Amino acid sequence: MARWLPRSTDVTRFCQKLNRVKTLEDDMMETSFNRCLSTIDLTLLGIGGMVGSGLYVLTGTVAKEIAGPAVIISFIIAAFASLLAALCYAEFGARVPKTGSAYMFTYVSVGEIWAFLIGWNVLLEYMIGGAAVARAWSGYLDSIFNHKIKNFTETHVGTWQVLFLARYPDFLAAAILLVATAFISFGAKVSSWLNHVFSAISMGVIIFILIMGFILAQPKNWSAQEGGFAPYGLSGIMAGTATCFYAFVGFDVIAASSEEARNPQRAVPRAIAFSLGLATGAYILVSVVLTLMVPWHTLDPDSALADAFYRRGYAWAGFLVATGSICAMNTVLLSNLFSLPRIVYAMAEDGLFFQVFSQVHPRTQVPVVGIVVFGLLMALLALVFDLEALVQFLSIGTLLAYTFVAASIIVLRFQQQKVDAPAPAAGGRRSPEPHEGPSAGDLKEYESFSDKLQLVDRDKSKQHREPGQLKAAFEPYLEFLSDFYPGEVVTVAVVTLMVSAICLCSILVFGNTHLHLPTWTYSLLLVLFSLGFLLSLLLIWAHEQQRSTQTFQIPLVPLSPALSIVLNIYLMLKLSYMTWLRFAIWLLLGLLVYFGYGIWHSKENLREPRPQRVSARYVVFPSGSLEERVQAVQPSPQPAARLPDTDTEDGKR
Repeated sequence: MARWLPRSTDVTRFCQKLNRVKTLEDDMMETSFNRCLSTIDLTLLGIGGMVGSGLYVLTGTVAKEIAGPAVIISFIIAAFASLLAALCYAEFGARVPKTGSAYMFTYVSVGEIWAFLIGWNVLLEYMIGGAAVARAWSGYLDSIFNHKIKNFTETHVGTWQVLFLARYPDFLAAAILLVATAFISFGAKVSSWLNHVFSAISMGVIIFILIMGFILAQPKNWSAQEGGFAPYGLSGIMAGTATCFYAFVGFDVIAASSEEARNPQRAVPRAIAFSLGLATGAYILVSVVLTLMVPWHTLDPDSALADAFYRRGYAWAGFLVATGSICAMNTVLLSNLFSLPRIVYAMAEDGLFFQVFSQVHPRTQVPVVGIVVFGLLMALLALVFDLEALVQFLSIGTLLAYTFVAASIIVLRFQQQKVDAPAPAAGGRRSPEPHEGPSAGDLKEYESFSDKLQLVDRDKSKQHREPGQLKAAFEPYLEFLSDFYPGEVVTVAVVTLMVSAICLCSILVFGNTHLHLPTWTYSLLLVLFSLGFLLSLLLIWAHEQQRSTQTFQIPLVPLSPALSIVLNIYLMLKLSYMTWLRFAIWLLLGLLVYFGYGIWHSKENLREPRPQRVSARYVVFPSGSLEERVQAVQPSPQPAARLPDTDTEDGKR
């Protein structure tokens, strides 16, 4: 029976396959795409992804039903929470200027299977998001014409009552997606120009809303007679924050476009900062004028801005608001259709997804196959499916991506810089990087004499500790951690931090409601998991980080990413159980694709080490002068064939 069980070495090798990281090229600016996007182009792409129909619908809904005029505070807190995630994307986008966004960032720092699952979820997120916006666009336009389009379709085409299908086919939503797909396939410059046009119209309408809104503002609408500024209290503000957080989803289109930016090291961080700042200002100011124009409790959640102008005697302004809303939804559509094929391209280029999607058109320099295929799939979703039940699924995919990107920032910041070095033989010990010095009493082998000389020279003149190593101040107290390879303790601490965050947020969300824990148990668990989180954070902080680079770096690492992780996990646990059920089913489908195709076609397979004969060895001794050490490792004048090539201890004295 035992002979049918897998050997421990096979299990270890399999786990290494799942967690292997992507090897980046030396020249990360080299690409088959067209690097034509400026900082302004990226900024407008980000604004288009964030300032969509939510500005015209979400502000009124949250103000009336959740937070009142204090929706302003909700947007401020939500913007700060989004900033934590945005800064992580900004650092990665500048350091790794490759398309793929959260998928790529996870692949280069955490591991292959996690990167695939992130990409797999983001893929569905963009498809459902684009189809949902198209249906909203269709419904908004239909309402302007008194639902004539809907009535005509139901009369001449018919209706159906089928689970998960829409009441009637939405041909208008499918048509707008097909038109947008055609424009996106013409190239990044055409997509950017079209986005500029719609963004300019949308921003013009927003400016009009703000000017007219402040003219018509009545401070009494915030008075106690109308319910006050925060009628739902602090709980209402925080509940509004959770809803408003999703208004800022969309800045990741900038990171997904970094391979088409002219100067991604500067353009990506600046574009993320500018777009998030402008979007935050737009949401806050529109919330101010909306709640000052009319009493918050009289708002129409479906068309708050247009209704507010109508009730103040400016019915003609409703047409401008409708125009701005349609243009804003167009920018969101373009953002989804722009990002999705590029993430699929990145996965296909790495061999984790079907190779056909890695083809780039030689003239337009865009992944035209992915654009056309997923544009058609998105149009099909919008045509026949009822997307209202699936829209909440968007949240969990986005939050999961934010969580892994934040964790990846911590792992990457405490990793040593990777350099090309000979791979160790299968099953052998990890060969140290050429910049690693030997630890006391340890012998390390190098197959290149130049690597040996580089090691000796660096070891002699070494005046600082490498990233991932314990800080000198903590070594007397945590000396037992010095035996681990640099970065290993940090990786374990990040996993412990995430587990503690999950447990802590679970107690906060379910402790009193679903679990009905006694007060003392609730408090005790909160203290224990909070201590686990803080100790993991302190353990990470006790190690050396990478020194400052010329690209943007998020401040206060590991604190900033850790706060982002906690917030994202908390919001994920607030989602409904049906969302988690659909998420689990989609994950299972993703695992089938990965184990059926991705793991076997991954390009990292080609880089895996193969057993080979070693013709010469250079052994580094932990003591001795530079001359003595170099002399000790000179190759033997005897023929290489006579040297032993097994793992013996012939280098020890």
